[in-house]
Amino acid sequence: MSATPAVTADVPEQRSGGTPDAADGRRERARRLALRYGPAVWCYTVLKLVGFTVFMRMLQFSGEYLKKDPRFGGGAQPWDVLASWDGWWYQQVAQFGYHPQLIPVPGATSGFMIEQNSSAFFPLYPGLMRLVSDVTGLGLYGGGMLVSVIASLFAAAGIFAVAERLAGTRAGVIAAGLWAVIPGSGAEWAIYSDSTFVALAAWSCYFVMTRRWIAAGVVTLVAGLNRPTAAALIAAVGLAALIDLHRRESGVLRPVAAMLLAPLGLLGYVGWVGWRMGDYGGYFKLQREAWLHYFDYGLTTWHAMRGVMLGRYDYPFAYPVPDMLAVLIVLALPILIVLMLRLRPPVVLIVYTLVTLVTVLGSAQIFGNVSRYLLPVFPLFVPLAIALRKLSWPVLATVLGSAAIASGWFAGYILFELGVP
Repeated sequence: MSATPAVTADVPEQRSGGTPDAADGRRERARRLALRYGPAVWCYTVLKLVGFTVFMRMLQFSGEYLKKDPRFGGGAQPWDVLASWDGWWYQQVAQFGYHPQLIPVPGATSGFMIEQNSSAFFPLYPGLMRLVSDVTGLGLYGGGMLVSVIASLFAAAGIFAVAERLAGTRAGVIAAGLWAVIPGSGAEWAIYSDSTFVALAAWSCYFVMTRRWIAAGVVTLVAGLNRPTAAALIAAVGLAALIDLHRRESGVLRPVAAMLLAPLGLLGYVGWVGWRMGDYGGYFKLQREAWLHYFDYGLTTWHAMRGVMLGRYDYPFAYPVPDMLAVLIVLALPILIVLMLRLRPPVVLIVYTLVTLVTVLGSAQIFGNVSRYLLPVFPLFVPLAIALRKLSWPVLATVLGSAAIASGWFAGYILFELGVP
């Protein structure tokens, strides 16, 4: 009798023979997945819990959350701040749906020419919030938090998968841990869509790296329903597919399918909003005139950095502590970019990272939010993970543990209480 590998799941059950049934195959696959991704996910989870606990304790110590409107960083309990700011809007979408419209603000003098509305927020995350809320009975807050936490675990696994291919298992585990403590990571466990997007982006990049083009196209399509920053991911997948097509490494059909699928989610939502508004440029008008988010070739970033370095907080939406941290992050970016490029990563990672950076730094925005807007550029801290892998586990635990404690302040408290996430 010939032996059949235990991982074969498509072989029908044969109880009279020695072939494992489908359940055995599923259990074996689950065990292998746990062995492969478990250390990275646990590393991320433990570090995140440490930072999250510090953040909650700081909120309790300050008591500031009790003095603020629930929509703008407050609530009855410390954890209510996690559903404020953008989180409030996501809950509005989940509860009431969309009503796309362009309503001029009479006599507007502050730059807001159109009234804000929820159509600026993409539908995937609030849709998942509503689904989980209805299925579990947790409510929109509980559903949103559950989606964010689970998505963050998938993101950690995806970051591990990408880093593992570049530099091995140990670097992959450390890279997943670094994502738990970097500036801006406070938004990962909150009513925000960031974790969902990073999970989709990391796995899309991984599928491109492993030439699973249909999967990459589908995942990128879904990412386009989550955030407008999916444009960087669409560009990266498209260019990588073009290069593969030129080299004839994966045939023709699959790369072409990825190129066609990738932009459908983003284009579909933006087109739908424009159609409902009666203006196919309506989404962009809403972003520019209601939310002051538009590409300005880096002028906002330049003015904010100049103001912080001169100690003159006379630019729009100035928040001294978050803005100082943002300046340090921007100044560190050239170093991180050079270190990443020295690894000779696949083109999908290069394009995705650089286009994301250009989009973030080249756009008008609240400058103190740079740390959160740069959460998706996980390839930049793979070189740090490679450097840290040389440390012994006790030393590494001390380094990452200390960073986790500090992240409760700089990735949580600064973002939600001293600034606007």
